Amino acid sequence: MGEMMDFLSGITTDQKNVTILLAMQKSEITEHLIYTRIAATTKDEHNREVLTRIASEELAHYGIWKRYTKQDVAPDTLRVWFYYLIARILGMTFAIKLMEGVEKRAQSADQAIPFTIPEIAGILKNEEVHERELIALIDEERLKYVGSVVLGLNDALVEFTGTLAGLTFAIQNTQIIAVVGLVMGVAASLSMAASEYLSQRSDGGPTDPIKASVYTGVAYIITVALLILPFLLFSSPFVALMLTLLAAIAVIFVFTFYVSVAKDLPFYRRFAEMAAISLGIAGISFLIGIAIRSVLNVNI
Repeated sequence: MGEMMDFLSGITTDQKNVTILLAMQKSEITEHLIYTRIAATTKDEHNREVLTRIASEELAHYGIWKRYTKQDVAPDTLRVWFYYLIARILGMTFAIKLMEGVEKRAQSADQAIPFTIPEIAGILKNEEVHERELIALIDEERLKYVGSVVLGLNDALVEFTGTLAGLTFAIQNTQIIAVVGLVMGVAASLSMAASEYLSQRSDGGPTDPIKASVYTGVAYIITVALLILPFLLFSSPFVALMLTLLAAIAVIFVFTFYVSVAKDLPFYRRFAEMAAISLGIAGISFLIGIAIRSVLNVNI
């Protein structure tokens, strides 16, 4: 704190610098309110304490900039509500990590006033490292079961993009394909949930086997429902299949992005790998469907 104040005291009152500092001040008070609101709705005492500590640090940073600007700054209310809702829907860890943007924030500060405060980038990076250390202390239940969700989602994507692609050419009737797919999907989701329960129970890990099985089964059946939906809405099996493949890519994109942000994992490589596997299996199954229809002379 003292080191920061020494640098701030030497800054000239250039309007451009003041504008930059006011923007940083606004960001600090906004993030203070975001952390405070998320903490207020967090039931876990440990997580609430961590979030409150981060909120206090953001308020302290706001006070540093205010000493220099000598102005109060209103928070960005829309941003507060946006991240609060994201936290409620997708989890606090995802919302916080999406909000922070550690490297970009430090780099923008460094580029904005590189000659006025040469050390500011390093100081901000140190502050962000501290925040990351605090964020790492957050223990969120849904992240414990990401592996179970991945299991259900991956299996549904790989199995059902392939199954629906094969059925499309073999049967070429959207209603029959949808019914067959739905029956298979429900049965497979129950099977996957039971398998995950037995796997978690035999491993004796920290996760609850029942919760793990529920996460796996729900992820599986939701994915299957999204993949089958085009066959219920369209009469052309090939249009339905195209939309199903697009839905599969969308599901892969959204979930991969979520996991990449929440768990600090690389996005593009994981997305490309998962998409290639699902679409590759679909392509192979489509060719198998053509072969089966031709060899068995199926004509529905």
